[in-house]
Amino acid sequence: MQKSFQYLFISAITFLLGYLYLRFAYDYTQKTPFLNEIILIVLGTIVTIAITAALLNKQSEVEIEKEQRVKIFDIKSDLYFELINFIEEIIRKSEINHKDLITLEFLTHKISVIASPEVLQEYSNFVQTVKTTSADSKISPLESEELSSKLAKLCGKIRYDLIIKDESSNLDIQNIIDSNIKKI
Repeated sequence: MQKSFQYLFISAITFLLGYLYLRFAYDYTQKTPFLNEIILIVLGTIVTIAITAALLNKQSEVEIEKEQRVKIFDIKSDLYFELINFIEEIIRKSEINHKDLITLEFLTHKISVIASPEVLQEYSNFVQTVKTTSADSKISPLESEELSSKLAKLCGKIRYDLIIKDESSNLDIQNIIDSNIKKI
């Protein structure tokens, strides 16, 4: 930001000095219309270059921001799907061992870096459920259902974090996700 401000300041001073010089040259060449037209052409070219440079600079900023958002989206979606696949694996084998808890711990660290506050809050609730489920290392059908229900709530927050930014539709989608899980 500081660098772009300095660049803008130097450009403005250069433009102002160039304009003053060309204005002086225009007034000085008032008696010769041909030179006047050349000065006006040069002045018009400079203005066009300045506007084009400003537009290109802004376009570059927008492109960089867009690339960052895409990269963050990719990282988030990969991490969230990694978590869902990991929980699926645990529920399928109906047990959770020390190795699984270590994997979950590192997934927690990764999620804490990239997730939105809403996802982190719901993930905290989910991890608490996993912790109580892992007390005896076995996952009963009732515990599996509870894990699935908590994961469904977490998926609603994840969906909102990745895709939707409208609160009202977020609540509707969360209700639909919960309903779908209860049907299974």
